[in-house]
Amino acid sequence: MKDTTRTLIMLHTAVFLAGWTGIFGRLIALSGLPLVWYRMLVSVATLLLFLAFAHRLHKVPRPALLRIGACGILLALHWVFFYLSIQASNVSVGVACIATTCFFTALFDPVLGHKKFSWPEVLISFISIAGVLLIFSLDVRYRLGIAFGLLSAAIYSVFAILNVNVAERTGEDTATMLLWELVGGVLFLTLCMPLYARFAPAQPMAPTRLEIVWLLLLGSLFTIVPFLFQLEALRKLNAFTVNLTYNLEPVYSIAIAAVLFGEQREVGWSFWLGMALIIGSVLLQTRRLRRQQAPR
Repeated sequence: MKDTTRTLIMLHTAVFLAGWTGIFGRLIALSGLPLVWYRMLVSVATLLLFLAFAHRLHKVPRPALLRIGACGILLALHWVFFYLSIQASNVSVGVACIATTCFFTALFDPVLGHKKFSWPEVLISFISIAGVLLIFSLDVRYRLGIAFGLLSAAIYSVFAILNVNVAERTGEDTATMLLWELVGGVLFLTLCMPLYARFAPAQPMAPTRLEIVWLLLLGSLFTIVPFLFQLEALRKLNAFTVNLTYNLEPVYSIAIAAVLFGEQREVGWSFWLGMALIIGSVLLQTRRLRRQQAPR
């Protein structure tokens, strides 16, 4: 029980830090693909230095590298579409769509994770989605942003499920998994760069001096720490629980965006009811988890 509590604390810390990542999508003018490429490059350098100083670098077998790297491609695609969603709409739209990840997980987990289909998890995910819809009234002006956001959520749900399977198969620790996932993502995006430059020649490819500062912060503190915590949580909690808890991310992101960018909306009964539904869905799943893991 103590181990579960510690894992949940780590998970909620990760969610709070993740709530800031969407903000960088507004601060950095780079489009989704180059932005994520720089982010992952900074993250690789940061994590590589950390593991080197901690004497935790070790050789990983090629089959394991291929599996881990494939997960990294999914992670890169998730981030690309997430930032495209924000840039095609705003921070609130992007993070609101990401909250549908739990719904996709409830659908995909029985197939990809070979788990038993859970009606309670589907019901809880619908409660959470209802909360998101109440907090943010979807506007038809943001259809493209919503489409990118939903695609990002679906890709991430697949990543979370497969990441657990790969971790079990390879037996690699969390930091090593994250390092080679980031490397896989960087290599994939590097191969995509020439194609991107050809079809989007007007888009900037190099960051400004201030954007370099934002990228360093995004790629280190706001990527490495929450992802290490999140991947560690995925080893001890199911993918649905982790993704459901991340539904609190829109609450943090929308509040920060309102303060920094003036993305305010009227805070009426729908906002508070929506927030209550999201928090309630997380508490419901946390209670289910504790009851399942309680000694009998």
